[in-house]
Amino acid sequence: MESNSESPLIQVEGLEKVYRLGSVDVPALRGVDISIRQGEMVAIMGPSGSGKSTLMNILGCLDRPTSGRYLLGGADVGAMNDNELAEIRRGRVGFVFQTFNLLTRMTAQENVELPLLYSGRDRRSERALEALERVGLGERARHRPTELSGGEQQRVAIARALVNQPSLILADEPTGNLDSKVGQEIMSIFGELNQNEGITVILVTHDADISAAARRVIGLRDGLVVRDEMQDGAER
Repeated sequence: MESNSESPLIQVEGLEKVYRLGSVDVPALRGVDISIRQGEMVAIMGPSGSGKSTLMNILGCLDRPTSGRYLLGGADVGAMNDNELAEIRRGRVGFVFQTFNLLTRMTAQENVELPLLYSGRDRRSERALEALERVGLGERARHRPTELSGGEQQRVAIARALVNQPSLILADEPTGNLDSKVGQEIMSIFGELNQNEGITVILVTHDADISAAARRVIGLRDGLVVRDEMQDGAER
């Protein structure tokens, strides 16, 4: 499922998602076309209800589209069964959320180990500690989330997203619960992972300051792509 340098990591064609609420159909995505190369850092922006979180859930194989085509690394995600989608979520994609989603009864290291446990990887403790060191938290590995600041908790969440060595990280409002200074520190980590390690980073945000860290911005409104440009203004 690895993509080569000539083909995009993500190719979305005519993507639609319709939710059924009682007797009413509510369209969340209405024909989205997007291509993202391996190694890009992209911000997906839009107001509440624009469809950006729905798109992220589909790109992360957490949800299926109603219609349209989604290729990940050249593989047709729509043709995959639930087990194959779970395998992608475990090994190919790392998730970072606004609310951190850490288990408070576990240490930072144990939280980072969880994806390794689910995927059956060995050397879990060693790998988890290495991931924490990559985000500057090696010395806090034995602390529980309640003993960590918000910024430190988000670093743990990033380490957890990294531990299975994904090619893609999806971050949904990753600085939403942090003050601006700590938020910029977190964005610096994403930038380093993208620039130094070639990890594709997709940021879902409504914050223009956060999107400024990305090279490319995709704007959604009412389930449609209304903007797709480089930060220097060069249209895609």
